[in-house]
Amino acid sequence: MNSYPPIADHGMIGDLQTAALVSSEGSVDWWCTPRFDSPSIFASLLDKDRGGYCQLAADLPGESGLTIRQLYLSDTAVLVTRFMAPSGVGEVADFMEPLDTTMPTDRHRLLRVARVVRGSLPFVFTCRPRFDYGRAPHTLTQIDRGSAVFRGPNADLRIQATAPVTFQADSNDISAHFTLAAGDVAAIVLTSDAPDSPAPLPLSLDDIRDDLESCRGFWINWLRSCTYRGRWKNAVNRSAITLKLLTYAPTGAPIAAATAGLPEQIGGERNWDYRYTWIRDASLSVRSLIDLGFTQEAHAFRRWLRDRLTDGATASGEPLQIMYRIDGDPRLTEETLDHFEGYRGSAPVRIGNAAADQIQLDIYGEAADALALAGDIGGIRGWQAFATMLDRLTETWDRPDEGIWETRGGQQDFTYSRLMTWVAFDRGIRLATQYSRPADIPRWTQVRDAIFNQIVERGWSPKREAFVQHYNTDVLDASLLLMPRVGFLSPRDPAWLSTLDAMGQELVSDSLVYRYDPEASPDGLRGSEGTFNLCSFLYVEALARSGRLVQARYAFDKMLTYANHVGLFAEEIGPSGEQLGNFPQAFTHLALVAAAMALDDELDAEENAAA
Repeated sequence: MNSYPPIADHGMIGDLQTAALVSSEGSVDWWCTPRFDSPSIFASLLDKDRGGYCQLAADLPGESGLTIRQLYLSDTAVLVTRFMAPSGVGEVADFMEPLDTTMPTDRHRLLRVARVVRGSLPFVFTCRPRFDYGRAPHTLTQIDRGSAVFRGPNADLRIQATAPVTFQADSNDISAHFTLAAGDVAAIVLTSDAPDSPAPLPLSLDDIRDDLESCRGFWINWLRSCTYRGRWKNAVNRSAITLKLLTYAPTGAPIAAATAGLPEQIGGERNWDYRYTWIRDASLSVRSLIDLGFTQEAHAFRRWLRDRLTDGATASGEPLQIMYRIDGDPRLTEETLDHFEGYRGSAPVRIGNAAADQIQLDIYGEAADALALAGDIGGIRGWQAFATMLDRLTETWDRPDEGIWETRGGQQDFTYSRLMTWVAFDRGIRLATQYSRPADIPRWTQVRDAIFNQIVERGWSPKREAFVQHYNTDVLDASLLLMPRVGFLSPRDPAWLSTLDAMGQELVSDSLVYRYDPEASPDGLRGSEGTFNLCSFLYVEALARSGRLVQARYAFDKMLTYANHVGLFAEEIGPSGEQLGNFPQAFTHLALVAAAMALDDELDAEENAAA
């Protein structure tokens, strides 16, 4: 087994409360349970020796002619890893049963089904759990040859198998070697649960087949709500499924990514925990889901967001904080896992996130935009909390903050933050008018217009002929690619076109877009980073809306080549085209959806005009 496979060498499976990453070598390298933000059971991505993993693969070490391919069953989250050798062809299907319910559960099942379709193949199974990010010991109880229980401090992990799998104890771990001939099937099920919970029912291959079909049917039926019929249906469908997999069903809260601690630069320190709900990311996810026709998910997040406003509990003292745990808890204490060496030596490995108490004023605009898009405002309590937030913002909008990228180099008057406070008041005025709600509309209008004038006067650099990162610099920032989308100016406005040209010259490298230049605008962190996939797709959208369709389509097609073998994207692209950062990232996939839809709209308009 490759000790540190490429980050992109994984597919994701999940049950809408937790998720696991499975490498193309059949290894579960990441799984936190019972929630996305729970401690890990498997985390070999962060430490090959101490993290723990579970592998099920063809046992053909060094055999020439072995080919491995990984794919999703079409329009599902069922991941299939195929092993093709001269002696036989087999595959392992990995999936989790969707728990699309508002009730959280401690019990989660990861199902692994091996079968051979031609010849015969030997398989190896190895399970080495390491509870609590590898910090806690466990005990092993072997019930019989096809059943075992690992007991950790806060969870049990039960392993069950059908014939011909026979487990052997290896210290406190287990392994098995077995051979399947054409037509043979064997299943291994991993069940995580609270300590001393009742044992799951005995395994039956018929039940496993039913579970697989049920999982497949869930995803196919869910996608039927998708209204997208454009040119990039496969990529958009995969992004939609990924966004759904990254949403915690009991609360409707989307997380930013499934992982923690994966580096933005190999060997660097930019290693963050993304298993939480950012107001910004989640609000933009809602927009993509609404545009695709998934209104149920949008309303679930709107309810979660309303509860955050009405609760008022934040670590920062603000009406909202930039991120929360998936249940709305504002406490995200950051710590480092010093016993983990990090992915390929990229330390420190961080869990929790100290950026939670930063002041980032843009979140008010993203929250307001999400509420406006969701089609209602969450009832009387929701409106009162929202109006109170805007009333307070009338007094606090004109101050420096840390900005969208959570820099740790000091507060500034970031142009993007001002832009989104403008959005907050603009959407608030619209909602108050549309729903006839009590509001200080004259005051909100006065502040909205003052923000507009300030951005035009202080956020514009005559030297660069472009809108810039903050008021004390001429540095550009790709977050401002959202200016036309939020309605601040027209995508054909001369000021915007010159800004787009400046970004193309400074931030774009062969269609890949950097967030900003950290050398010109220090962010308080050592090292560098790759191009940011969110920004690359935002650039495509901006080009399309600006009428530069040939350039936009070429950039979009090139971006799709950076997807991994099953269509997933991490946060960034490195110098050699490798994926970097936490994986898969919601930001990237929601931006892909927006870019595809913008391109479709503009290409359709061009074709209709030519007809």
